[in-house]
Amino acid sequence: MISLQPDSATPLVRQVFDALAALIDKGSLRPGTRLPSVRGLAREQGISTMTVTHAYQRLVAEAYVEARRGSGYYVATPTKAQPRHRPFVGRTQVDSLWLIQRVFEDDSALLNAGCGWLPPDWLHLEGVRQALASLARKSASGLAHYGTAHGYLPLRQQIQTQLAARGVQASPHQLVLTHGATQALALLGRCLLQPRDTVLVDSPGATNFFAALRAMDLRLIGVERRLDGPDVQALATLAQRHRPKAFFTTTTLHNPTGSQCSPAVAAQVLKLAEQHDFHVVENEVMAGLEPPGAVNLAAMAPLGRVSYVGSFSKTITPSLRVGFAAVSEELAEKLVYQKMLGSLTSSELNEKLVYTVLVDGHFRSHLARLGERLAQAQRQVCDGLEAAGMELFTRPQGGPFVWAGLGRDGVDVQAVAQRAVAEGLMLAPGNLFRPDLKPTPWLRFNVAYAHDARLYRFLSQEVKRASRPPTR
Repeated sequence: MISLQPDSATPLVRQVFDALAALIDKGSLRPGTRLPSVRGLAREQGISTMTVTHAYQRLVAEAYVEARRGSGYYVATPTKAQPRHRPFVGRTQVDSLWLIQRVFEDDSALLNAGCGWLPPDWLHLEGVRQALASLARKSASGLAHYGTAHGYLPLRQQIQTQLAARGVQASPHQLVLTHGATQALALLGRCLLQPRDTVLVDSPGATNFFAALRAMDLRLIGVERRLDGPDVQALATLAQRHRPKAFFTTTTLHNPTGSQCSPAVAAQVLKLAEQHDFHVVENEVMAGLEPPGAVNLAAMAPLGRVSYVGSFSKTITPSLRVGFAAVSEELAEKLVYQKMLGSLTSSELNEKLVYTVLVDGHFRSHLARLGERLAQAQRQVCDGLEAAGMELFTRPQGGPFVWAGLGRDGVDVQAVAQRAVAEGLMLAPGNLFRPDLKPTPWLRFNVAYAHDARLYRFLSQEVKRASRPPTR
């Protein structure tokens, strides 16, 4: 009935959805036709029943299919009141607000080439299912508590062990569990900074975090990112001129460039932090996927000068929203106070689920497979982007992100992204990743989604457009 490409970077869920949707759109599958059973299609295609289930559920959500209890899935009769596609076309304005709102939406009508998440079938969903089943068999009383202010102690102890393996020394009392890394970063911002303070950030960097800092009435100044980490000469000049209170940075698998901080640059960053008395916040949400030899600032300096932020969204699943901050004991108490003021405790149920996944014997093998899959996707997408004429900032050693440019300053990448929307492609224009929003010819790509001939054809046309002499 359908043909899948297991080696493609396009997720299998999307391949199944697209193939069946195309058959329905062409009339090959007429209204009322019963689709193959979940087990039958999974057996026929050699894929998991979970993959087929997710694809069928998406077809139901898009009004292609209706589920009949005890009978199966049937092609639905289309109605004018139920449009099947919801692409972001027409007057959509691709700006920073648009990116913040759309970057986590998995809309099947778009190829999300610039998104910030991994496909569901790349994540450790089977581990989560097993953890859910395990917790469900235990006493229900454990599901009825708010939890503790610092977070679930066994998980903090497990994080302590993982951090020690990276050279970061933190006791359980120095670990505060949060509602994802986003909350951890926001709490650190509130505890370390006051309105109108100056804070340094990577440029380019995480656009949604920039918006959060601006909402605190902070003054953001970007430190240019180089292949080996932050530009330490620029950092020294900015620290001397602006006397910042903090520097938020990422050392490994940087978002959006995919670059790594070298040991020499890391040492210089810490030296400047000591010399100019600013706090360093190390945002390491890709921990567990870093290549061999990766450095951590928190392993090179005590928790006091450096605070470390981590998450499990990229290695387990973002739906659990469990992150953490490793900080000094004094700062931990401040974080807990701010956390309780803003949201009370974090979800102990989610924290128990993450703990159960981490201590399961299959998590290490999942990380290894995920790392290999990302490395393969990096090679495919980097080759495809270069073949299309794009300039690579670097060939990342892992992680989901690639930073690639159209090769000439002055290219309006927002206009490029706007044209891409009309072609069913979601791109992430590089100016949105700069704290000053200055124009740049660069874009972020997610290798888990970007290996697609439609994207490469579009980019090849845009490279040719950019190479034309400007009209006068």
